[in-house]
Amino acid sequence: MDVVSDAISAVRIGRPSSQRVRVAGSWCTRLAPYDGAGFHVVLEGHCWLLPDGGDPVELGPGDAVLLPHGTGHVIADGPADAARLARAVPFERWPAGTGSPPRRPEPATAPEDGAAVEMLCGKYRLDRSHVHPLLAELPPLVHLPNRADGAGGTGGTDPGLRSAIALLGHEVGERLPGSGVALPSLLDLLLVYMIRSWTAENAAPGRRVGTAGTWPAALGDPVTAAALRALHTDPAAPWTNELLAAEAGVSRPTLARRFTALVGRPPMAYLTWWRLTRAAALLRDTPDPLAAVARRVGYSTPYAFSHAFRREFGTTPGQYRAGLAAATAG
Repeated sequence: MDVVSDAISAVRIGRPSSQRVRVAGSWCTRLAPYDGAGFHVVLEGHCWLLPDGGDPVELGPGDAVLLPHGTGHVIADGPADAARLARAVPFERWPAGTGSPPRRPEPATAPEDGAAVEMLCGKYRLDRSHVHPLLAELPPLVHLPNRADGAGGTGGTDPGLRSAIALLGHEVGERLPGSGVALPSLLDLLLVYMIRSWTAENAAPGRRVGTAGTWPAALGDPVTAAALRALHTDPAAPWTNELLAAEAGVSRPTLARRFTALVGRPPMAYLTWWRLTRAAALLRDTPDPLAAVARRVGYSTPYAFSHAFRREFGTTPGQYRAGLAAATAG
């Protein structure tokens, strides 16, 4: 596994959801804050996204936007003042209101009072109790413009993102046989491409350590990236600073200096944190006994694992799993 894949798999729960929306005329709808990540992809036309506490963003055809922290926001046909924002229809009730747009695309032409807008809107459910710092570092809104005309920006130059958007739009609109399997996979793929595009755009050389964007710099640094790749590929291995430095092809002091500056903690401290974060995901997602979970994350005995887990999470692995089961049942 790699860092981006692991960061997502550690917090993703349940199945993502998406809807294809077509609307014309004057419209304004609100999506309340939620415990997850949201996205919008504009397939046709133009609209505006107005995040709570942030600047409005105009979206055009092919633009994708990710709200990784579940920020509440409004989407509308144009800029909106405070009075109009207050009247925004909740997204959940949007189709039931008078003159509300259908949620399935229609071939009819748009009315004269406004051009048609067609978009994909969706959410990912995330467990934020122990989020990976790569995801925590994402800004409240990640805008990936299409810019297929060569104006720059990863949204237009990433063929994977463009392909994922095209495939997802087709599946959501047509509901073809097998879409129950295809849609969740395509939604996961879209999330990966959006995060990958953000990291690529923010991995600029010479970025000052300690500012926003340190994780893109970490993934772009060959030494730190090699060490992270080794730790994530086999977190249960008996890693030491010497072995990890040899894997990265540098001296131990060089690895410690570069890794700590970019990741925010020394290599062995990060390994301990990641092992326990991975263990929490295994306790949540699998029925494996505690001894098996302990072995999979590098602890020789359930006792050693339980002691380390309690120090990190403030509870034992068994109590943690029981609490998750109770919350799910509730």
